[in-house]
Amino acid sequence: MGLLVAGLKRNNERNDAKGNGNIMAGLAGKTLFITGASRGIGLAIGLRAARDGANVAIAAKTAEPHPKLEGTIHTAAAEIEAAGGKALPLICDIRDEKQVAEAVAETAKTFGGIDICVNNASAISLTPIEQTQPSRFDLMFGVNTRGTFVTTQACLPHLERSDNPHVLMLSPPLDMKPQWFAGHVAYSIAKYGMSLAVLGLAEELKPKGVAVNALWPRSTIATAAIKNILGGDKLMRMSRSPEIISDAAHLIFSQPARNFTGNFVIDDSFLYKVGGVTDFERYRIDPSMPLAPDFFVPADDRPPPGVTLAPLSMLSG
Repeated sequence: MGLLVAGLKRNNERNDAKGNGNIMAGLAGKTLFITGASRGIGLAIGLRAARDGANVAIAAKTAEPHPKLEGTIHTAAAEIEAAGGKALPLICDIRDEKQVAEAVAETAKTFGGIDICVNNASAISLTPIEQTQPSRFDLMFGVNTRGTFVTTQACLPHLERSDNPHVLMLSPPLDMKPQWFAGHVAYSIAKYGMSLAVLGLAEELKPKGVAVNALWPRSTIATAAIKNILGGDKLMRMSRSPEIISDAAHLIFSQPARNFTGNFVIDDSFLYKVGGVTDFERYRIDPSMPLAPDFFVPADDRPPPGVTLAPLSMLSG
């Protein structure tokens, strides 16, 4: 049933976004609240919005330099300001609802409201059940599923006052195949929890005109998680840059919220079908390497013309 839902939503995204002819203006003056925005995908989304002249609240835990992780909320703020936006660095652990409420309140006070809520922060541990401590399960569920719920809940009163409010989860289509769960059940449950929130909240918030969508990459994305946890330098070279996600997110935010909601978007398919993008080589980290597929992408979601993926067997060793 999950695959059917994802397929229907992908059809809807194509029909709604191309059929209504009401692509919204850029993000100048809009305010984004982005979790986990001190680096990687969250920072890339903030930078893309900043080039339009947006306000970006950087809600993340890293305030001091980390030996294995690039960037802090302060370096991210400097990059966003340099790109043309206004930045608000906020120390925030989204597992703590009090910290979330305070960060959201400070954002609304500083910029006069919130137009876009981006649930990007995520915790990952690809371990089988025997190797997954309950504390690790709690961490992933607390950040991914609960953190997404709490952040969206806190932003909602402000989103309701926006003229084109969007909530975006960086989470996968609801393709309920055993292969996406076996071997890392705890992570998959926590990540799919974000997508279940999309499924339910899109319907629940539709009368309020608040769009709720999910965005997921077809390939691995060159982030700290890929380098430090999943695949090292080899997998980094086989990945795309975070800019493909930020370009797809920007295109989502450009859709009318009342017409474009409840979609489970795959980055390159959406950019190709809705944005007219045909050159995906520019997102490659190393075009001489095959492109590594990400988890959770349904088998029936075909890549755009010219895009080929490495077989899964190449990702080991």
